[in-house]
Amino acid sequence: MFTTALKKILIGVVIAGFALAAQATEKGLFWKLESPGGVTSYLFGTIHSDDNRVAEISPGVIAAIKQVDSFVMEVAENRDPSVMMLKEGNLASLLTEAEFEQVRELADFHVMHLGAAMRMKPWLLAVVFDLPKPQTPFAQDNLLMTKAEENLKEVIGIETAKAHFGVMDDFSLDEQMVMLRAVLKRTQAQKEADFERLMAAYLEGDSDKITALDEQITGGMLPKALWAKMRDRLLDKRNVVMAERTIKVANEKPVFVAVGASHLAGDNGLIAVFKKAGFKLSAMPK
Repeated sequence: MFTTALKKILIGVVIAGFALAAQATEKGLFWKLESPGGVTSYLFGTIHSDDNRVAEISPGVIAAIKQVDSFVMEVAENRDPSVMMLKEGNLASLLTEAEFEQVRELADFHVMHLGAAMRMKPWLLAVVFDLPKPQTPFAQDNLLMTKAEENLKEVIGIETAKAHFGVMDDFSLDEQMVMLRAVLKRTQAQKEADFERLMAAYLEGDSDKITALDEQITGGMLPKALWAKMRDRLLDKRNVVMAERTIKVANEKPVFVAVGASHLAGDNGLIAVFKKAGFKLSAMPK
């Protein structure tokens, strides 16, 4: 049984949505793209959250979706829940009695079946548990996709669900448990305060502030080597794949690209890479 918290995770790159950020280049979350061949597309930085403050899609974004042929999002629809689960065993044998009780309480808080929580990959469970309490079944990414479907647009996933949820599979179980235990040490008040700071930075479209908060919050929770490895897997390597695939399709036809805001900024972020590929970028009001 996969309930609200798990449904949210299905629609976007989990940690990188707002907990990871690259070095900032230019402010702005919504961009008009003009290819060297004259094709007009759009790039939108999302936050993988169901917070009501990002639930309303602006008329400008809706108008852009209506003008394109296809809607491109981070991950294709997941029809195989097993990609989120441990290949064998469960977490019960890895947790102390106190940790098990914490997981039970947090699973209940996030409207998640305890059996599903115990079988989930520890890094993914850490992501779910570090979020505020779910407000709705749909995150911003899902709402954008729904708007595209309502307008009969083709929906394309940059990554397959298997690749998306397998991005951290080369982390050892011990490393993943370090991530989970770091989250278990945080109070709900700390999580909510940090989320509010990150949400404020997102609403301002301030990549510099997101970067600083990222280092303070996520980087501060983990050993430096583990944090560096996470950034490499979740941002740097994935940015290369995202850039290659989105540039190819944006050269061929008008598309609306919606990816986590953290993938926009930095030397290998989509803003810089699209410019290097000869696209003209214009900031749009979000």
